[in-house]
Amino acid sequence: MIVRTPVFLIICLAVGAVVFGLSLEVGNDYVFFAGYVILQYVVLSTAWNILGGYCGYVNFGTAAFFALGAYSTVAIYKLIGDNDLPHIMPMPVLMLVGGVVSGIVGFGMGYLTLRLRGAFFSIATLALAVVLQTLVVNWDYVGGSRGAYVIRPEEMPFIGSYVRYLFLMMLLLAIAAIAIARLIEHSKLGYGFATIRDDELAAEALGVPTLRLKLIATTISGALMGMAGAPFPYYIGYLQPDSTFALDYAVNSIAMPLIGGTTSWVGPLIGAVLLGTLQQVATVTISSAVNLLIVGCLLVGFVIIAPNGIIGLVHTFLQRRDEDFVGRRRVDADAPGAVP
Repeated sequence: MIVRTPVFLIICLAVGAVVFGLSLEVGNDYVFFAGYVILQYVVLSTAWNILGGYCGYVNFGTAAFFALGAYSTVAIYKLIGDNDLPHIMPMPVLMLVGGVVSGIVGFGMGYLTLRLRGAFFSIATLALAVVLQTLVVNWDYVGGSRGAYVIRPEEMPFIGSYVRYLFLMMLLLAIAAIAIARLIEHSKLGYGFATIRDDELAAEALGVPTLRLKLIATTISGALMGMAGAPFPYYIGYLQPDSTFALDYAVNSIAMPLIGGTTSWVGPLIGAVLLGTLQQVATVTISSAVNLLIVGCLLVGFVIIAPNGIIGLVHTFLQRRDEDFVGRRRVDADAPGAVP
């Protein structure tokens, strides 16, 4: 039975409230620092999966859309001024602006590149990230290659430290991203995406508007990535091109859905929580330099053991269990003396 979207959203909000409450009970702001990064990857991996998992178009340009959201915030910060920004432009508005900018760029990128397929499309998205990084490095208004400092408030009313506020904003965005991905998966739009992933040529022959559907996917995916990047300048305090266009975003946003499973909204969530938590633990106990090593080892392991991710592994286990159960029933029915 499929849970209705309003009920699912209420359940997600309840779970989010529990998560936020438990984080407050810990009493250590590092939980919010680390939790923010994990939730950020939940949004990025879910957004990537809308295009890469549902439609089958592998996008290497995650960092580009993430950086667009971050630098949109910096541009507004520079425009309005250091002292007035937190009051005039609340974080939800900044996230919305970042999402609009990245969504427009996602639509434009899709219109220019979605006629390419396979590796050619992936290379084009990687080129987009390189071009945007070059533009940002030479854009002095947002700091250029020197970077830009962002002064954030110390505390927020009724919440406490500003890091807790950013954690709460990212938690709500993660819930929204998951709800959107689930809604797409169980809608006509999701079925159209599935036809593109399975056989795009056959879908076109049957009259499916593949280009229109792919443009919708790139727009939604880009907008969510931009919204995830919008709070980043306030989280890190100092923004530079190397930190926003880092390889980690492209690699993790691909690896997390692959590890969790790309055919369902649950897969990116599982992969992001699992891999993001391991990376945060490794950062504290060893070094952040081993994060990509963790990603590589897990990817190799899952390609060998579970090529369809954790969700595929669970489905295979349940299918085999059902087959064994049916087989035992047939053996019992054929046994001598069995009641027909």
